[in-house]
Amino acid sequence: MQTTYSVEGMTCAHCAASVKEEVSEIAGVIGVDVDVAAGSVVVSSDSALDTAVVDAAISEAGYRLAS
Repeated sequence: MQTTYSVEGMTCAHCAASVKEEVSEIAGVIGVDVDVAAGSVVVSSDSALDTAVVDAAISEAGYRLAS
């Protein structure tokens, strides 16, 4: 299953690495692709993820989901 999230505040490769690291730690996540230019994160998982859990991981990295 793939889900795309819009993330605000990412501007560089370090931002992408931080988001990828935090989101990768969520149980069930099998892949994370971050596109800084588009402000998006594509998460591959073995089942549907709770958006609040993804939001918390992105917040931990210092960014936030776009509303």
